Amino acid sequence: VEKELSPECREFLYMGTPPTGLQHHSLQFICQRYNKKPRYVTLYNTVDRIPVYSAYTFKRSDGEKCVDVPWMYEPQQLSTLSDTDEMQPFPRGYMHMNFEDTQAVLDDYTNAIIYERGTLNPDEHQDEPEDKASTYTLTNVVPIVPDFNNRVWNKQEHIIRKRLNNYCHGTAYIVTGITTSGKMIRRQNINRIAVPMYLWSAYCCVDFDHNAPYDERYKFPSFAHYGLNEEDNNEVVEISVQKLKEFLKKTTFVDQNFQIFVS
Repeated sequence: VEKELSPECREFLYMGTPPTGLQHHSLQFICQRYNKKPRYVTLYNTVDRIPVYSAYTFKRSDGEKCVDVPWMYEPQQLSTLSDTDEMQPFPRGYMHMNFEDTQAVLDDYTNAIIYERGTLNPDEHQDEPEDKASTYTLTNVVPIVPDFNNRVWNKQEHIIRKRLNNYCHGTAYIVTGITTSGKMIRRQNINRIAVPMYLWSAYCCVDFDHNAPYDERYKFPSFAHYGLNEEDNNEVVEISVQKLKEFLKKTTFVDQNFQIFVS
């Protein structure tokens, strides 16, 4: 957990700068560390107990999924500091954990059968096993409708992976986030996790293949997409980053200075 992002965590952000125009007392930066290395950045909402976005650098990959990685949590509790700054696996058979007030736990998802855990930084966009493993933390997870997750959103992650694999020559910076509408997952009659209304994502790759086919080339250096987290009318809409900014200004708590990629 960091008030000001450290230089080593800024390397996952275009121009070392996080999205601007997102201000709220419940928002905390997490420099997501796994096995002694920073892996990506998450802006986390400690009231809604979900990430607002995760920002990461895309790594060329064959799209293989990670296997046998335990779900993890953020030990610094997003409210008080602990002695370790690395994500930790949930202990087996745990009882109430002292950080439940500010972040989601596995029990929150156990009975929420109409949703599944969806990662904002997906392991498909990472290559090294440890980078893939680091995406399996509940601070990188939001509740997603299974049909939307499996039929629509995962397919779009695959499309972006192939596009960046093929036509991005340099570093691709990706920011994937959510908007909320007030719907919550409850546990024991207590509101626990906000359910996203929309998922959105944008990438920026300034060093790209200028000889790419036009239907791919116009989606560089940056492009974006969003989709509705519902069973119906949930097809992905691909748009410019500018149009995504305008859309998010209408649907979420960003202010007029909202900027995904600086300049």
